[in-house]
Amino acid sequence: MVQELIDLRNCILEGRKEDALAIVDELEGMSKQATLRNIGSFLLILLIHLIKNQIEQRLTNSWAASLANSVRGIKKLNLKDNKTSYYINASEWEPFLEDELEAAIREASREVLEGKLSRAQLNQRVDREQIFAIATGLLSLTYTYARGEFEDAIDEYLSQLPGGEEWS
Repeated sequence: MVQELIDLRNCILEGRKEDALAIVDELEGMSKQATLRNIGSFLLILLIHLIKNQIEQRLTNSWAASLANSVRGIKKLNLKDNKTSYYINASEWEPFLEDELEAAIREASREVLEGKLSRAQLNQRVDREQIFAIATGLLSLTYTYARGEFEDAIDEYLSQLPGGEEWS
């Protein structure tokens, strides 16, 4: 990125407007990709804990904290600087969830049921549609609730998960 900034500066100083705009476009793309990678990291954690919840049918304080933190992080990252649009719109989450699911199953297999299931065994047990529905429901909160109501909405949603009634 440093080289791109040096090139941009030179283009501006030399009056090469088209080249400068091309570099700006490249920098915008790099920034968007970095944001999407960070969102993907939060999605991975979200999916890992949803898988653990689904298979073990319980919700620990630690899992709830990780789920809430992931949704919170996604909300912050997904809203563009203009505060009116998003990197990922509400209807566009499925491909991003699909991209992270296999890695989430691999990571979760180390922890679910104290690591007694292989990745392949866990893969067979995971109800993907249900995981995606719950994840999409949690993600929809990021578009719906303002800061003050957001935390309560997350807690309410988590209380509906298996084991959530005891957690809340």
